[in-house]
Amino acid sequence: MSSSRIALSARTLLICTALMSGMTAPVYAQTAVDTTKQVPATRADTQLSFAPLVKQTAGAVVNVYAAREVQQRSPFSGDPFFEQFFGGKFNGPPRIQSSLGSGVIVDPTGIVVTNNHVIRDAETVKIALSDGREFESRVLLKDESTDLAILKIDANEQFPVLQLADSDKVEVGDLVLAIGNPFGVGQTVTSGIVSAQARTRVGISDFDFFIQTDAAINPGNSGGALIGMDGKLVGINTAIFSRSGGSVGIGFAIPSNMVRAVVDTAKQGGDTFQRPYIGATFQNVTSDVAEGLGMKQPYGALVTSVVKDGPAEKGGLLVGDVVLSVDDFRIENFDGLGYRLSTAGIGKTVKLGVLSRSKEKVISLVLEKPRPDDPSSKAVIQGKNPLSGAQVITLTPSSATRLRLSGDTTGVAVEKIFPDTPAARIGLQPGDIVRKVNGRDITTVADLTAVMSSSPVLWRFEFERGGAVIRQIIR
Repeated sequence: MSSSRIALSARTLLICTALMSGMTAPVYAQTAVDTTKQVPATRADTQLSFAPLVKQTAGAVVNVYAAREVQQRSPFSGDPFFEQFFGGKFNGPPRIQSSLGSGVIVDPTGIVVTNNHVIRDAETVKIALSDGREFESRVLLKDESTDLAILKIDANEQFPVLQLADSDKVEVGDLVLAIGNPFGVGQTVTSGIVSAQARTRVGISDFDFFIQTDAAINPGNSGGALIGMDGKLVGINTAIFSRSGGSVGIGFAIPSNMVRAVVDTAKQGGDTFQRPYIGATFQNVTSDVAEGLGMKQPYGALVTSVVKDGPAEKGGLLVGDVVLSVDDFRIENFDGLGYRLSTAGIGKTVKLGVLSRSKEKVISLVLEKPRPDDPSSKAVIQGKNPLSGAQVITLTPSSATRLRLSGDTTGVAVEKIFPDTPAARIGLQPGDIVRKVNGRDITTVADLTAVMSSSPVLWRFEFERGGAVIRQIIR
């Protein structure tokens, strides 16, 4: 007897037994089957090749070469004794520091998408095509929060492109190809499947919402293409999870819908990608919170604060509400909410499914443009002090929300930390709030810059991080 008949008989026996015993027959959930996707059915199917797809798409995947001049620092640099006698002249001559990554042409005029970390701080960026030609390029947009950068090839010709897919239609198990330049060995193609969708809490960038794949991704693949079997770009390869530095089958790609939003911003003349301003802050729904709210599962984004007269308040969002969906897309956590709002775009109106006071409702939310910061409320701390290299800002509801702080938080917060600076070495992080310096209360950037211009023997700091107070004494 065939295996299908055995399975059918077993199922029939189970139902009959249940009916005879007075039990309710089990209900088998019916799921929609996409008939356009098939698994190999014959030996001939297993001998099919990806070669036609590679020939169709590989020309739009490029190599990105970034270079900058850096000063070689002596191990004695910064030492007061040696600087007293040599005046800092013992540093070596400048050298060229280069990095290598990949990129994808998404517009025939030569617009290229890559990772921001590939071209970060670069003074020159060159693009090499798969046919060996090289071009100078200029940076249209750099965005650290999404880890995406948009380049423009300096040439007046038409280039091969990859069309952007709808990444919301990508499913776990779909076949994908990763194309890039791993380890600088030249253009390489690897195959695999989509291992997971909407992967969050990865810690790669501020936007934790990735496509996970087992297609081999290695250093140099960053910025390369993850393509589907229709030849469209489903993601930009960004990072790997590895303890050895090599691919172990866990790679992450930025979804094409996020790429589309950033590319559109660059085409409209923007030099950075802006998140919509909604005037509210959120946190993840834990098991305890879900139980307290009567939810069967812990998912969604819990509203922790609402800014007066902001879009959220105008839309009817309340503290304690849980956002369950955006335009019918289920929201698993805070990162998922940020992704959905950002890909919807500034100026759009979205429908939020909300659990409010034990009742579910739908509200409309207008996604506004972030309110500009006052230039005088921002500064980069410089000089010979422990906070040198920290970019700080006097908090407003808009900047507080951007830094994932409560919208009603006041004070001076760290907005950015520049690498290889004293602020980076003492462990300062974006989002830290500077409360006191040497006993003086800090409420504005002017307060902080004034006190940091002094030269005390000891520095006493009081920071706030995640609601906890951190005190440091630095000589």
